[in-house]
Amino acid sequence: MNKTLPHIHIYLESNPNPNSLKFVVNEMLLPEGMSFDFPDPESAANAPLARELFRYPFVERVFYMSNFITVTKREDVEWIEIQDTLRQHIKNFLASGRLILDPVDEPTPADEADSESVKKIKSILDEYIRPAVEQDGGAITYHSFQDGVLKVRLQGSCSGCPSSMITLKAGIENLFTRLMPDEVKAVEAI
Repeated sequence: MNKTLPHIHIYLESNPNPNSLKFVVNEMLLPEGMSFDFPDPESAANAPLARELFRYPFVERVFYMSNFITVTKREDVEWIEIQDTLRQHIKNFLASGRLILDPVDEPTPADEADSESVKKIKSILDEYIRPAVEQDGGAITYHSFQDGVLKVRLQGSCSGCPSSMITLKAGIENLFTRLMPDEVKAVEAI
């Protein structure tokens, strides 16, 4: 039986990190809200596409989310020199029908009961911040909240982005201290 392979279209989007480029695909790669960040080849053990992309000497980081893959390159290489190579590699990989992640059976951790403050923080992240960060080819996730300090994890193009710390302090921290002035005093990235 001959399986019909999908017709893959990929377009490129720049983002605030000049060393990252977003490869947007015409189909969903992951369920909504899921993301995977691969800061180095070792972290991509269960991610065949990321492993292949790391074989290029200019690739420093790979990030998967919904319908896009963000690749971060070395600073000494220009996008114009490598973007078509990466786009074609991603397109060929996806068109082959291979999975971007190996199936893994992981135990699901028990949900901890979130405090009202944490529920509100997660709601603000989901509603106001996550969509903007995803637009720029990255992700932001809640890490912890203690003694007025909210810690978040920045992934994808946000990792190592020159403007990410400005965005974190001027944008995200400002929003939280305005919406939750009695609870959130500072926001930090881990």
